[in-house]
Amino acid sequence: QVQLVESGGGLVQAGGSLRLSCAASGLSSFNYYMGWFRQAPGKEREFVVRINLSNSSPYYATSVKGRFSITTDNAKNTVYLQMNSLKPEDTAVYYCAANNQLRGRGYEYWGQGTQVTVSS
Repeated sequence: QVQLVESGGGLVQAGGSLRLSCAASGLSSFNYYMGWFRQAPGKEREFVVRINLSNSSPYYATSVKGRFSITTDNAKNTVYLQMNSLKPEDTAVYYCAANNQLRGRGYEYWGQGTQVTVSS
C-alpha cells in the first residue's frame, strides 16, 4: 500500500521560501510520476509539478516555472518541493500524489496535504 506524508508547510512572507517534503512508502518500483498539486480556498485543485522517478525528468506548471524546483532523494524515498519567490497567490494546501505509470490509473495515491500561507 502506497502511503504519502507531506511536511514543511507554514507561514512565510511574500518573496520568501519554503521546502515541502513528501515521504513515500510502498512504491513498488521507479515507474511512478510523483506530483505536487495545490488547492486554494474556493478553487479547484491544480497541478503544480511532477517528476518521473525513472529518469528524474520534471514538468512544471507555467505559474511556478522558474520559482519552484522538484527533487528526489531515492535513498530516503522522499520528494522535495523547493518554493522560492513565493507570492500570496501561492497560498494553498499542497498535496503530494503518486501515479503508477504501468497501471494507467492516474494519481491514485494522495497525501493528507500541508498548508502553505504566503502573506503580502
